Amino acid sequence: MYLAELTIKNFRKLRDTTLKFQPGLNVLVGPNNVGKSAVVDALRTLLAGHEEPYPRLDIADRHRPREGEPGGDISFHFVFRDLNRDDEADFIAALKPSDDHTMEAHIHVRYTDADQTGRFRVKRWCGDHQDIALTSDMMENLRGVYLQPLRDAAQGLRPSRNSQLARLLHLLTDDQGREKINAALKELDDQLQQNESIKSTHAAISARHGAMMGEQLAQVLAVGLSATDFQRLSARLSMTAESMEIEQNGLGFNNLIFMAVVLSELAKNPDAAYRSLIVEEPEAHLHPQLQRVLLSHLAGIPTNEGEKPVQLFVTSHSPNFASNSKLQSLVCLVENDAGVETFFPRDVQFEKGKREKLERYLDVTRAELFFARRVIFVEGAAELMLVDALAKRLGFDLKGYGISLISVEGLNFDSFLPLFGERGLRIPVSVVTDADPFEEEEIPELAGAELTDAEVAEELLAEAAYLEETDAQKEEIEEPADLEAGDGDGKKKKVKRKAAYPGLGEAIQVSSNTLKMKASEDQYVKVHHGVKTLEYDLALHEENRDAMLKALAEFHPNISKALRKIVDAAPDNTAKAKALFCGMFERKDSSSNVQKGRFGQALAEQISLTPGCKVPAYLEQAIKHVCQGAGRL
Repeated sequence: MYLAELTIKNFRKLRDTTLKFQPGLNVLVGPNNVGKSAVVDALRTLLAGHEEPYPRLDIADRHRPREGEPGGDISFHFVFRDLNRDDEADFIAALKPSDDHTMEAHIHVRYTDADQTGRFRVKRWCGDHQDIALTSDMMENLRGVYLQPLRDAAQGLRPSRNSQLARLLHLLTDDQGREKINAALKELDDQLQQNESIKSTHAAISARHGAMMGEQLAQVLAVGLSATDFQRLSARLSMTAESMEIEQNGLGFNNLIFMAVVLSELAKNPDAAYRSLIVEEPEAHLHPQLQRVLLSHLAGIPTNEGEKPVQLFVTSHSPNFASNSKLQSLVCLVENDAGVETFFPRDVQFEKGKREKLERYLDVTRAELFFARRVIFVEGAAELMLVDALAKRLGFDLKGYGISLISVEGLNFDSFLPLFGERGLRIPVSVVTDADPFEEEEIPELAGAELTDAEVAEELLAEAAYLEETDAQKEEIEEPADLEAGDGDGKKKKVKRKAAYPGLGEAIQVSSNTLKMKASEDQYVKVHHGVKTLEYDLALHEENRDAMLKALAEFHPNISKALRKIVDAAPDNTAKAKALFCGMFERKDSSSNVQKGRFGQALAEQISLTPGCKVPAYLEQAIKHVCQGAGRL
C-alpha cells in the first residue's frame, strides 16, 4: 500500500495541484518559495499525529490569487493504491474501484468553518461521502514520521519514554526478552547494593537525612540503579558513537543515526498498514559524499525479514541530491504565469537510450535545472563564459534574473530538451547552438593509383559524412533527396560535405542536428543559432575583432600579432572573419589550434573591458527570451 496521488486545493502557493508519487523514494525539487513545504504540511494533515500534532491551519493559509481576495476551504485528497486483502479490510469504507479494476483507498481532509480567531476546524472522511468519518483505527493504520529541517538530531536521540530508540526497543523485545532484561537488571542492582562504596554513600546520606527530618519524618532512601526494570530502562536508554556521547558527535552523522533509528522503527512496526517518512532537507549538515551515500540507501531500502516497506517523501534544495536521484523518483514543482505546476520526469517519453544518457550527464551543475526558473543551454565551457559576459553587455545580469546557464558539453541537447516545453517544465528556455553550415563539394573521379591509402580513406569518410548529414536532413524535412548529385548528362557524381564561412545575412544550410533542435521549439523552448559558431559570429562584427585579438595575445602574443596582419590584409568583412576564426581554431595542424575554453575565458574579460563590443543578434534574442517578464532577484 502506498500513497499514489495527493490533490491540494486552495493551500498557500498551491491553487489546485495534483502530485503523483511512487512506492519507495520520492524527491520533491524546485526553486525557493514554490510550495515544497506546503506539500510537506499537506502530507502531515493525514500522516502525522503520533509523535506530533496535526498541522493547525487558519485563514492565512488560504491560497492568495493574483486578483481578488482569498476565500473558501482548504482541501486535501489522498489516494492509496496497491492494497492487499488486509489493507482493503482495514480501509473498507474508503474503497473505490480504479480504472484498472483494482481497489483504491480515498481519504479527504478539509479545513473549514474558521472561528473568530481565523483558525479552521478540520474534518476527515472516507470515499465520496463526508458523513463517513475517518475512524481512529484507520488513522492508527497510517503511520508517519516527520523530520523537520535543521532538526536537532541529538535531541531526538536523548533518552525519554517516547524516544524513537525506546519505541524501537519495545518493538524488538518479546515477553521472554523483557523478563531476561528485568532479571539482569535486578541481579546487577543487588550486586551494587553490596558494594562498599555504595553502602558508604547510602549510609552517609541516610544519616544526614535522618538527623534533618527526625525519626518520624525521615524517608527510607536507597542508592542504586534508577532503571531497575525494562520499562524504566527503555526510557533511559542512550546511544554513543565512537565511544563518545551523542552530543559530542557531528551534526551530520547524528542526522544519519537518527534516520537509521526512525527507519528501523517504521519498518519493524507490525501494527500499521502504511508507513511513511517525511524528511525536509536531508542534506542538512552533510557534505556531498555523505549526501550520495544517504540517497543511495534511501533509493533502494531493502525489506529484510519481518520488515514492511516505507514510503519516503524528501524535499531538497541540493543539486547534488537531485543529480544523484533517478529521474523516476523526482517530483518537480515549477512556477510560471499560470501559477505553481507539477512535472514528473518519469512520465517523459525519451528516445531510445536518451533517458539513461541524461541520468549519466546530470552532475551537480546540470541538476540545477530542476531548481531553475529560466534556463539557457549552451554547448560548452567557452559559451558559458561568453554568454554571461555578453548578457551583461546588454544590461542583463543572468544571476540577478535567476537564470541558470548550463553547458551540455557538446550537442547533447536532445537528452535535456524533453524535460522542458509545453509537455514538460513550462519555463522559458533558450538553446544556444552552432549552425555548423556546410556546402557540397564534388569528389573528383581519380584512379585509385593516384591516391594514397590515407587519401582514399579520407575521401570515403568525407562522402559518408555528407550522406549521413543529407539522410538526417531528409528525415527532418520529410522531402525526398538524392544522395548523389547529377550533372547535365544525368550522370551521378559523388559529393562530400565542405565547411562554409557565410557572411552576415547570407542564407545558410544548417546541420541536421541544428534542424532537429529547431523542430523541438514551442512557446517556452526557443533554439537560437547564428551563421556558423559563436566565435565566428563574433568575428563577423568589426567591433569585436580587436577584443578577440587582445584576448588571444594574453597567451599567444606572437600568433596574435601575425594574425592581426593577416586579418587586416583580408579583402572584405567575411574574409576577415574567416581569417581570424581559421587562424585560431582551424589550422592545418590541428594540434596547434587555440583551446576554446581558455580563449573564451580571456575574451569574456576583454568584453567586460571593451564598451563597444557587439552582441550577435541571435544571442541577443536568446537572452531576451529567457529574461522576458523576469524581475531581478
